[in-house]
Formats: sequence, structure tokens, C-alpha cells
Amino acid sequence: MEKINTEKIVGYWKATAERDYETMFGLFEIKRYPESLFFGHIVLEKILKGLVVQETKKQAPYIHDLTRLSELAKCDLAEEESKILDSVNKFNLRCRYPDYKLKFYNLCDLKYAKENLNEIKKLYKKLCQELKRKMK
Repeated sequence: MEKINTEKIVGYWKATAERDYETMFGLFEIKRYPESLFFGHIVLEKILKGLVVQETKKQAPYIHDLTRLSELAKCDLAEEESKILDSVNKFNLRCRYPDYKLKFYNLCDLKYAKENLNEIKKLYKKLCQELKRKMK
């Protein structure tokens, strides 16, 4: 079995999540609401993959399901936080497939995007703290 450099790989996931976090809000500022929510999914996916690597000492799997990643990372999430992950999972699917795009674009007004980005922001901050704690 190949030994991995856990610190380096976790650092990669953390750094790219931070960059995408800024992009998420940049897209929101220019009123690209569906895209900002898609990046919200990416941000949570990346920080969760960092937590998976920290927990398992193995490469993160090639999956995008936030709920499954949180399980692999052994995150201690409240039921409401798990529901947020389930909800954010839809942003990945709806932004990628044409038959969902139009419905999703129509749903993504300022209010919808702002509410969801606030939830993503809170959960991202919590997961960052959990990663910091696990890295000690």
C-alpha cells in the first residue's frame, strides 16, 4: 500500500477550498447565483475531502456526494447540518445537467442564493475548525 503525505494533501484540499470560497462570493457579487451555489458545493466538497484524508490517511475518493464524504470523514454533524449537505448536493447535479439547469436558474434569485450561501458559509467555517482540530 502506497504511503501518502497526509499533511501535503490536506493542505491542497484546504487551500483550494479557500480559493473557491472567495470565488463563490465573487460570483454572488456579480449576480451569478446558480454558479455561486455550484461553487458552494465545490467548497464543501473540498474541505470534506481534506477531512477524509486526515481521518483515513488515504487519498479522498472520486465522489461528489457531500453526505458520503462527511460519513467517511467521521464528521460530527447535527441533523440540520446533514440536511444542509443533502440540499447542497443538489447544486452540483442541477448545475451540470441541461434538463435541470433552466429550473435551477429560475429558482436562484437573490434571496434563495443568499440564504443558501449563508448556510454554506456557516458549515464551511465549522468544517475548517474541525480540520484544524484534527490536524493537531
